[in-house]
Amino acid sequence: MDQIDEQAAAAVSDGEGAAPLLPAASRYAGGAGPGGREGLHRIAPNNRFARVGLSFSDLTPGTWACLRFGLAFDADEAAALAVDAVAAGFDFLTADGSSLDLDHVPGLARSLLDPHVAWIPGPALLGAEPFRIAFRVPDQASGVSVTLRSWRNTSDVALADPVLRLGAPDPAPAPRRRPLSGEGLRFDYALAEDVALVLRGQIYAARADEHAARVRLVYRDAAGAEIAPPYANAVSVPGLGAVINLSAQPQARRFTLTLRPPPGAAAVALDFGAWEDAQIASESELIGQPELALEDDFRLESLCDDDVLDAPAFLARLADRLGLPEGVPASWRAGSETGAAPILARARDLRTGPDRSARIEGESVVLALAGLPDWTLPQAPDWREDPFRSVAWRLAYQSLAWLLPLAALPDGAARARTIAAAWSRANPWSQPADGLSLHPAALAPRGDVLASLLTGGDDPTRDEPTRAVIAAEAARQGFALAEIVGQNTLARALHGIQAAAALLAVARALPGFAFAPYWDSLARDSLTHGFDALLSEAGAFTDAAPVRRLDLLSHGQAIAEALGETEPGPTIRRRVEAALPGLAGLIDRGGRLPPFGDAPAGLDHAAWIARLSSRGHSQGHDLVAERDAAPVAEGRTAGMLAIRYDGMEQGWGHFALTHAAQSPHGHRDCTSFTFATASRRWIVEGGGAEGVEVGPARHYLLSPRAHNVAIPDGCEPVAGSGTLSARLTLDGAQALMLSTTVHGPDYAHARLFLVLDDLSGMAVIDRFVRVGPSLSFEGLLHLPPDTLVALSSPRRALAQQEGRRLEFFAIPLKGQAAGLEVAIGRSDRPHAMQGFCATGSGGLRPAPVLRYAFTGRDTVCGGVVIAADAGAEQRLVRLLADGAVRLWVEE
Repeated sequence: MDQIDEQAAAAVSDGEGAAPLLPAASRYAGGAGPGGREGLHRIAPNNRFARVGLSFSDLTPGTWACLRFGLAFDADEAAALAVDAVAAGFDFLTADGSSLDLDHVPGLARSLLDPHVAWIPGPALLGAEPFRIAFRVPDQASGVSVTLRSWRNTSDVALADPVLRLGAPDPAPAPRRRPLSGEGLRFDYALAEDVALVLRGQIYAARADEHAARVRLVYRDAAGAEIAPPYANAVSVPGLGAVINLSAQPQARRFTLTLRPPPGAAAVALDFGAWEDAQIASESELIGQPELALEDDFRLESLCDDDVLDAPAFLARLADRLGLPEGVPASWRAGSETGAAPILARARDLRTGPDRSARIEGESVVLALAGLPDWTLPQAPDWREDPFRSVAWRLAYQSLAWLLPLAALPDGAARARTIAAAWSRANPWSQPADGLSLHPAALAPRGDVLASLLTGGDDPTRDEPTRAVIAAEAARQGFALAEIVGQNTLARALHGIQAAAALLAVARALPGFAFAPYWDSLARDSLTHGFDALLSEAGAFTDAAPVRRLDLLSHGQAIAEALGETEPGPTIRRRVEAALPGLAGLIDRGGRLPPFGDAPAGLDHAAWIARLSSRGHSQGHDLVAERDAAPVAEGRTAGMLAIRYDGMEQGWGHFALTHAAQSPHGHRDCTSFTFATASRRWIVEGGGAEGVEVGPARHYLLSPRAHNVAIPDGCEPVAGSGTLSARLTLDGAQALMLSTTVHGPDYAHARLFLVLDDLSGMAVIDRFVRVGPSLSFEGLLHLPPDTLVALSSPRRALAQQEGRRLEFFAIPLKGQAAGLEVAIGRSDRPHAMQGFCATGSGGLRPAPVLRYAFTGRDTVCGGVVIAADAGAEQRLVRLLADGAVRLWVEE
């Protein structure tokens, strides 16, 4: 272990710049303990329990902070290729030390074990530099408790010299806050008769002695008439009615409201607000969205207990728990034959057109899932099938989404219901045949499918037993979806939107079910707040990837259609319509969106946007055609910009860049760009898509090594944001100037793009500032797999494809050029993989990547001129000597 301690200590370099914060205290549990000297810690292999706790104080709210530490693993570590060998949990604290239950911290992911988390990969995926985790300090926080805990590691892990560095204030908008002053906040929920709701949340007060808040309750009956107090667990206050007091001592105080409805209550309204008689204006707020659940006796875990129950037995137990007589579950299906059409299936149709994932050949059902070859469904599947060793295929298979196109075929409806009932019998909740069937990506579509199979089709009496099983399974899936939606853990992700939409579909398919009204109101509330978080009223996105943005719009349009004129349908529809033109403007002449972030293969982006625009605009606007006819050949959306050129002789050209904020576990591609000229794509991205690649391939495609970015001193970018700080019009070109926080507080970084108006050439220039003995950076340019690349000097390279050529010329502006390299398919070390792009089916294809480097002291500035001919190169070199550019270099 002494050798591991030395390796961990050696991994920490003497970074200068932002003043470091040292941990004020260290705590150990579960087998973790101190190392051989001060600042060294050891984490034993004890999943979840072995942990080191570090406390940091005196944080500056609203700034990007970076936690860095050395790591060393045992040479025989079995989890060497795990992307989550160790977990880093973050618990943010107020001035009085109370914990904040924030629903979003930029740079980190929500978690159940720790409030927020970042994952640390195994040693084969780590480089020699210290490991860094960046995050935006919440506005309410003044301290943080960091827990480094064992996860998949099989041997001891050494942690050395953790420090926290604070950067400059974040120029991007802060996460949304929910103040209780003024009109306060209102929540409305439908109720299941005689079943209590449990509401959990947290109140934060800027002043520790503030009285904080109150909640006013109003119960109403099925006709909407108010039921007069008294109410359980509430007091009556003159002028306010039934009220619950929420104290804020300490500053961030969690609360649990058990809302037990009076007889006849069908709905409850809750008004959160500040106390009106407070002597000082209230600065209290609600932290995050409240969690909502049924009382314990009606939670899925309690209903199933340890028994292996099929779906009908589950409903029977539910009826017994409600004290209802036998036969009631059958009445819950009343009206299910007139339910609404599926919602998630409509979103999939908008994405890819008509679903053809299933067909009938003779007596067999043939499936085509996840872009993989056809596969014949066994006559009696055991639901453990995995013919392609593909996570994406298994998710699609377990989702049962392929049953809808099967049901649409002649004589297919009865077969689809039979298969759905067979799935239900083979998958009791406590013992699923395939654990992936419980993943939200499979659970939500399956709920949508089951709801659809209850409606329409042939004579309902023909397959009544099968429909009864499907109805029972749909109800059980509804309970699972309601618990996912109520927890709000996925509220800021597409999975959360899908779960809420599926819950809405199940509620509509079972209108006579006792819990359907509650599910409907819970789903609507979740959709309202989910779209608030993901898509602004002006059409600005929080997700960085264009394809994922289109997915959000597809789901938004399908949900708006399903809701009609009832809220939040009209609100979502307006946001979708505001966002569509910006995305349409990014498409190149070949009909593709820039491949930033996750970019699944085989999608026709132009056709996708055309379907969205034709269904989303009553006037029948063709946004793609409008883009082509626009006088300004430019498109932009939040964090992204594209410029195009449609010359007749020269051929079309396209330039796109992204400066969207980097998410905790997404692509590290902030400031990456793509470039096409002479009707050829030259600078491309690594690609990839969630659920397709796994392990080292996925880790590589998410890393900055798969993108066209700059990397200083071997330190890969961390979470952060980019800002388009200036834009200048020069002689026949445009200059785009970006500033970023993605390299941590130790580096001041800016990136300049010079783009010729005819897109015959461009230049990309980076400027890094860091006080220290030396400074260097490397830039990466990825080219298509079939491109030939040759180096003619330490500063010049030539690329060729399909008879066309492109020149690359490295130019130092401050510091010295440090050479060019070409890598194709380097895979000797997983953490240094380079020169690959995604194949679309889970693998990687070798592709050339041009690496250019510069070195110097304090400030280093340089980049590459990319030109289709000598004239374009000369124009760009002259523009780099322009006064405005020189001023930017010298800043």
